[in-house]
Amino acid sequence: MTEDLQHDPIAWFTAWLDDAYRDDPLANACALATAEPDGAPSVRMVLLKGHDRRGFVFFTNLGSRKGRELAANPRAALCFHVRDRRRQVRVAGPVTPVEPYEADAYFATRARDSQLAAWASRQSQPMASREVLEAAVAEVTARFEGQTVPRPPFWSGFRIAPERIEFWEDVPYRLHRRWAFAPEGDGWAVHELQP
Repeated sequence: MTEDLQHDPIAWFTAWLDDAYRDDPLANACALATAEPDGAPSVRMVLLKGHDRRGFVFFTNLGSRKGRELAANPRAALCFHVRDRRRQVRVAGPVTPVEPYEADAYFATRARDSQLAAWASRQSQPMASREVLEAAVAEVTARFEGQTVPRPPFWSGFRIAPERIEFWEDVPYRLHRRWAFAPEGDGWAVHELQP
């Protein structure tokens, strides 16, 4: 860890992510862990779409499995693994919905086909047939022809406010480097951990 990043895990994460993007255009892919109402873990890959001191942001259909799980238990964890750099970052904390203007702004940057798919898909729900889904896509394509596609009311984003951020870096003979950050006052407490 360099001295200038020693007390700022957000800047440190940004530096590692920027470094990872040099070799991987999907460096923002991460595993998102939530929990079912009975406490059973649930994990899937998502794309991080923003991060700052307020937290780490991703977007989804609110009726998806992750959306329903977060509505019932608004806590989550992320895990980023950068294989080529032999690094990992874990983030955990409470989850809140992003502001509508944030969801609108991000939705407007998506490819039109992705915007239409967001309207057509009832993410995570059983599908009667592929033809039914394709018919739904055709219907929304016709509905919004020649128009800007608005954000669906059932599609938005979530922000994980980090209560813990842990950085891991591979070192030979399993003497890995690990640093754990937790909010403390206006800053962060940091501890180097045993490998």
